[in-house]
Amino acid sequence: MLRLLSVIALAFCTLVAALPANAREIVAFNGYAPGTIVVKTAERKLYYVLGNGTALRYPVGVGRQGRQWTGTAYVDGKYLHPAWSPPAEIRRDKPGLPEVIPGGSLKNPMGVAALTLSGGEYAIHGTNTPGSIGGFVSYGCIRMFNADILDLYGRVRVGTPVVVVR
Repeated sequence: MLRLLSVIALAFCTLVAALPANAREIVAFNGYAPGTIVVKTAERKLYYVLGNGTALRYPVGVGRQGRQWTGTAYVDGKYLHPAWSPPAEIRRDKPGLPEVIPGGSLKNPMGVAALTLSGGEYAIHGTNTPGSIGGFVSYGCIRMFNADILDLYGRVRVGTPVVVVR
């Protein structure tokens, strides 16, 4: 039964990924190699560089003041319906959180997919609270609409460079 539910969930994610996300658009963008993910935290936008002077632009939620970071990382993992274990800093602020929130749970802040970043502290992931997109809302992770993270998930591979700038 659990295996059947997993197959149904994967089929649903594939269907959702095929649906257009009104939020993403192709825009002019230069200065980075094709295949690079660039996050501009001040804009609350993520760009996936296509090349030929263009990129896909997605709205995102980014780290709150004091929780933003800049630098270069690489995608080091790709996960559908990831379980989530709150890091120590979040557990300190929210001690009532369980040690693990299973993937697929509506209480799981990772949404339908996650791209973990080298260094192990942050991820680019979906969200079950779409109203948070466009804000300064996280502990440093980059949040995307679930349809958009599924679109990006299908475009990137482990090793994709990620550049975070203000």
